[in-house]
Amino acid sequence: MNKKDFQLNVEETLEKYQINELTEGLSEQQVKEQLAKYGPNKIESKKTPKWRLFLRQFNNMIICILMISALLTLIMGHRSDAMIIAIVVIVNALIGYFQEANASDALERIKEMMSAEATVYREGIRTDVPAEDIVVGDVVFLEAGDNVPADLRIVEADNLRIQESALTGEPDSVEKEIEALENSETPLAEQNNLAFASTSVTSGSGEGVVVAVGAQTEIGKISTEVNNADDRKTPLMQEIDGLGKGITYVIMGVAIVLFIVSLFLKTYSLSVLSLAVVTMIVGSIPEGLPATTSVVLAMGVSDMAKNKHTIVKTLPAVETLGSVDVVATDKTGTLTKNEMTVKDIIFRDCHYQVSGDGYQPTGEILQEGQKATISQQLTLFLEAGYEANDTVLVEEDGRWQINGEPTDGSFLTLYYKALGCDAPEYQEIDMLPFDSDYRYMAKLVENPAGEKILFIKGSPDKLFVMAEESESDFDKNYWQKHVTDLSAEGKRVVAVGYQKMPASVTEVTHELLEAGICLIGVAGIIDPPREEVIPALKEMNDAGVAVKMITGDHPLTAKAIGEKLGLAPKIKVITGGELDELTGEDFKQAVLNNQVFARTTPKNKMDIVEALQDSGKVTAMTGDGVNDAPALKRADIGVAMGMKGTDVAKDSADMILTDDNFGTMSVAIREGRRIYDNIKKSILFLLPTSFAEGLIIAFTILMQKEMPLQPTQLLWINMVSAITIQFAFIFEPAEAGLMKRKPRKTGSSLLNRHDIWQMAYVSVIMALISIVAHDWLLDQGVSQVVASTMMVNIVVLSKIFYLFNIRTSQPVISKSFFSNPKAFLIIGIMLILQLLLTYVPFMQQAFHTASMSWTAWGIAIASGVIILVITEIDKMIRLKRK
Repeated sequence: MNKKDFQLNVEETLEKYQINELTEGLSEQQVKEQLAKYGPNKIESKKTPKWRLFLRQFNNMIICILMISALLTLIMGHRSDAMIIAIVVIVNALIGYFQEANASDALERIKEMMSAEATVYREGIRTDVPAEDIVVGDVVFLEAGDNVPADLRIVEADNLRIQESALTGEPDSVEKEIEALENSETPLAEQNNLAFASTSVTSGSGEGVVVAVGAQTEIGKISTEVNNADDRKTPLMQEIDGLGKGITYVIMGVAIVLFIVSLFLKTYSLSVLSLAVVTMIVGSIPEGLPATTSVVLAMGVSDMAKNKHTIVKTLPAVETLGSVDVVATDKTGTLTKNEMTVKDIIFRDCHYQVSGDGYQPTGEILQEGQKATISQQLTLFLEAGYEANDTVLVEEDGRWQINGEPTDGSFLTLYYKALGCDAPEYQEIDMLPFDSDYRYMAKLVENPAGEKILFIKGSPDKLFVMAEESESDFDKNYWQKHVTDLSAEGKRVVAVGYQKMPASVTEVTHELLEAGICLIGVAGIIDPPREEVIPALKEMNDAGVAVKMITGDHPLTAKAIGEKLGLAPKIKVITGGELDELTGEDFKQAVLNNQVFARTTPKNKMDIVEALQDSGKVTAMTGDGVNDAPALKRADIGVAMGMKGTDVAKDSADMILTDDNFGTMSVAIREGRRIYDNIKKSILFLLPTSFAEGLIIAFTILMQKEMPLQPTQLLWINMVSAITIQFAFIFEPAEAGLMKRKPRKTGSSLLNRHDIWQMAYVSVIMALISIVAHDWLLDQGVSQVVASTMMVNIVVLSKIFYLFNIRTSQPVISKSFFSNPKAFLIIGIMLILQLLLTYVPFMQQAFHTASMSWTAWGIAIASGVIILVITEIDKMIRLKRK
């Protein structure tokens, strides 16, 4: 069986890639052959042409019918009507186009992460070449500060450490080694003899053989997954598309039947009949539906950006949050701070706790819940942790950041918390940097009194052996128990010691340390949970939203964090390797039944999201690293962190949390549910009016009477009045108990049976009242123009009264009546527009209207009251049943 690259030893690696000497590298001929075989070391991306994006916006049933209607209207000579319909179509297309065209290309960001240059050995010469020219088999030299140009099998390592958190989720830099790994299923985060393209060398140096370039690298595979991830339509868009198709089929069916019946009856000429049918279609189709939906979403997006620290890149994404069943989230930097923090200090005779999280030096050292006295022993521990350190902690723009290793940074923060920001009064003499072979670092210093002290910090198992050399009564069992206990809590354990040195010692050596040290104590360090996450998780769980944590961390660490966060009442953990062994239904069940996924790869994250979606779950994915990008793009809604998130993650996501606050997710879910409610209310409000207009024309055709409404009057009702009044729903506040509801079921219809029943009877009542009142007015000797003007006002005033029924699920006479003051302002604007339509001469000419009597106004107002009373009686019956 072929071994994987990390399973090969150094000799096997050199043999596989035909390398005689490391410093010799490849020949020019070998480079040409490898370039022809594997291609250049770059990532290709395909862009959709702008013209195709624009044409894609017309792939919509309602838009297609409106375009046909505009064309027919134009052919029949009604240019103004055709122009208004065409404007509606173009506006909707432009909205959709700019949404897609402005979305950034995540693949371009991934390409930017690839190294520009690399140092390689070729024909015995060490030279710098463009990273794009690197080929499989090249020997690459790495040193601190370099970006890794391709995937490498490390064959030489001198204290080589590489930061891979963006790719694997591990917060600390990874020590690299050259030994082969036995297990073929070793997860990505534990492949310590490989270096991956786009990661960065933080310390040391080394050499590696290129084993993958371009799309075959780990980051290249991510780019392929991002490129291949299908953009799924959001649940709302699917529901609206389905609704639009259903409405269109019904309207077109009715129109065809009416046309055939009228042709048979021969009441109208063909041209008059054609115009009447087109008028019915235009009146019945809710032209304002796409625009209204976009406006409600756009206002929600704007509000979230201004007040809720959330940037939403595509309008439907904000509503999608309202229907989310599962939030799959990265751990490091999302649920946790990605800032290692000392939380426990254990000495031989006491145990201290440390408050405060992250690198900001705010907090105290506590003992039994009280502020601890800073004893000489504790001071020595703090100074040792500070001195045996080569990391820098600085404050920039109000934020504390490190330059170096997170674990080392935690000791600097600890020192500042207890002793302030003044450095200890020691003079450095020599330093032994951290070495992966020895797993500790030490520094020789001199204090103001002229004494030399050696401080050391590192792996407990290494320091315990040293302590046994100098302390005859060293209780290894005591210390080992505490190490085990802290590790079980998911904490990283670091031991700290010291030794006084003779004045003659000027250099730190491993032999000097092996002679013995005095162990001061051990520290328990953790990447702390974000404080705001815990209440947010509780609110999401109450709302029926499950949260699943996906991380590259060790299972014990991941489980401990999950328990601290209150991720679920009982935490079940599974690793990426265990998931890889499952298929089909077993895989889906494992994804549904486990809350924590540890030691995962980018592919695991993608598979988890797909399994959740295949199980009928609307899935949100949050993350901040390159390794999160494919899952962010595949999810129903991808959410990236704005401050610490990589550009790749942000460009792959639909939404960005600008404050990196996972707690904002629960706020966004609440806002998404409010927006969904308001979109549904606006649809329930819009459709009966459109249907009523269509029914007026249909009833008139069946009764063989003259058309009571002109096309321009129908367009006024549909576009001007409908959209104006619907602005009220933008400002409608969330209803009580919104976050106590369970997420709506996937695949459920936007409208339930009662919604359809209510729309049907409201549209029929509105149409019948309008026709009866119109005919009665004609019988009284009033002109056709006045009668049709009254009909327009009956429909509009009925809409205004109906608005108060739709606005809330509570009775109209309740405290919710005044919960949306802007609704009254919008109604006032609409009434002014109706008065202008009725009484201003140029409006009368354009829309075929005339001044109305008080009687006509009384009939219009009474019609609205009737609609409100009937719908409120219906609402009271439903509330009593509940």
